[in-house]
Amino acid sequence: MAAKAKKVDAQKDEPEGEGEQAPAKTKKLSLKMMIIAATGVLVLGGGGGGAYLFFGRSADKPKEAVAKPATFVDLPDVLVNLSNAGSDRTQYLKVKVVLELPDAALVQQIQPLMPRVMDAFQTYLRELRPTDLDGSAGLYRLKEELTRRVNAVVAPNRITAVLFKEIVVQ
Repeated sequence: MAAKAKKVDAQKDEPEGEGEQAPAKTKKLSLKMMIIAATGVLVLGGGGGGAYLFFGRSADKPKEAVAKPATFVDLPDVLVNLSNAGSDRTQYLKVKVVLELPDAALVQQIQPLMPRVMDAFQTYLRELRPTDLDGSAGLYRLKEELTRRVNAVVAPNRITAVLFKEIVVQ
């Protein structure tokens, strides 16, 4: 029986199925390493691709064309009396206006429409009250409204802006 006890003790010292477990651990470790490596490759590839799209394409873009200088068209001076509700004193508005056009070719298309543009200015400006022109906000609203009215008259063409050379309220 002593021989059997030694044999049983020898078997207890050796882990059972050690030969089977070792390859299983290697496969699991190898599978984990493959997943980690694949994830790393995807992250690096995605980062590299994103960097190429962000930085590489900006170098490949063709040079943008130089911006064309704006064209300016002077309009005749406009002198109107302002609307005065209940006041005995008549106030006048004198405005010198310049139209800013994006292209010089538009001048030829807009010139025949100048009587309509001037009519739009006159009818709008005569309805203004002196308080409508107070401060920079009043002048900004005036500029935006005149730009909108000119664009409505010259449609489908468009002007860039209405610029003031002089504004006098008297």
